[in-house]
Amino acid sequence: MNFDFSDDQKMLKDQARKFLSEKCTTKTVRTVFEGDQHYDANLWKQIAEMGWHGTAIPEEFGGLGLGYLELCVIAEEMGRALAPVPFSSTVYLFAEALLIAGSDEQKKKYLPKVAEGLLIGTFARAEGPGAVLPKNIKTTLKGGKLSGKKIAVVDGPIADFAVVLAQTNEGAGERGLQLCVVDLKGAGVTRTTNTTLDASRGHSDITFDNAAAEPLGKAGEGWSDMQRVLDRAAILMAFEQVGGADVCLAMAKDYALNRYAFGRPIASFQAIKHKLADMYVNNELARSNAYYGAWALSTGARELPLAAASARVSATQAFDYASKENIQTHGGIGFTWQMDCHFYYKRAKETGLVLGPQRAWKDRIVSELETSNA
Repeated sequence: MNFDFSDDQKMLKDQARKFLSEKCTTKTVRTVFEGDQHYDANLWKQIAEMGWHGTAIPEEFGGLGLGYLELCVIAEEMGRALAPVPFSSTVYLFAEALLIAGSDEQKKKYLPKVAEGLLIGTFARAEGPGAVLPKNIKTTLKGGKLSGKKIAVVDGPIADFAVVLAQTNEGAGERGLQLCVVDLKGAGVTRTTNTTLDASRGHSDITFDNAAAEPLGKAGEGWSDMQRVLDRAAILMAFEQVGGADVCLAMAKDYALNRYAFGRPIASFQAIKHKLADMYVNNELARSNAYYGAWALSTGARELPLAAASARVSATQAFDYASKENIQTHGGIGFTWQMDCHFYYKRAKETGLVLGPQRAWKDRIVSELETSNA
């Protein structure tokens, strides 16, 4: 079985890399970190003009209708560039939630705006520390009114709309959950910006006090709908993480080849060779799992939940390891603000938590394997 991308998809990847190398350098990322904005609005507009927002959105809803493989190659390049824009929250989470659970009317209402870059969306589910569980959801949706609080909502400070996981029947657990769409600029919505490690990916707590909400999907199917959204987002996020991990390896290798100590390149020392070799092995494992996930996502294979969890865990581990060892390879200078190493470390930490902790995805792998072997 050939898991490689087609020539057209590779061409799209090359074009995306060229575009981002010109429009989104680490100087762009640094400007966002050192400024008071949570994203680069000009870059967001330029990406929209490239049509990337609508890559996997069907043409009937204003998108390009290309597919998920094309979106995967774009995601990898976004990860390499550390693009400081709300692309993942809007495209991987908000748009996918609408594609999964939305009615045709809702898709026609929101998706064309997503495709044009006129709408920033997000997904709000967590209400406390740790893994999100049905029994922990206290936010309620009754009579089109939403009340409750969600924490650490990615891109919450700048989002226009959010898909929210809420309980429609108190005490019903998973059977009472439903998704809904909320206008975050409407009445009854209060946002409190969080201080986070990655300043280019803002988070906020959002409180809803009888805020107007539009049901998305059927009551009682909110948990399964959310899991399907997270499976898709996990694979797309894995490509971002693989892209970031590859850059960390390249940065570490280039520095090791050019940094001399005791009259020789530090790349010649065994300890450095081992670091680089381990980074390479982890990255290749993550890429293999990401490719498997891309295949499952693009074909709608029944292995999708297992492929998503595997891609999520391996990519998270690879990016975390590569970002840390990149700093270590640079030595003392790697810890300074002037170097770019810390941007990748911070993004690795953010992407490693935004879809839930690793232990939750590891549990998912176990449960999916048990189900498939039953």
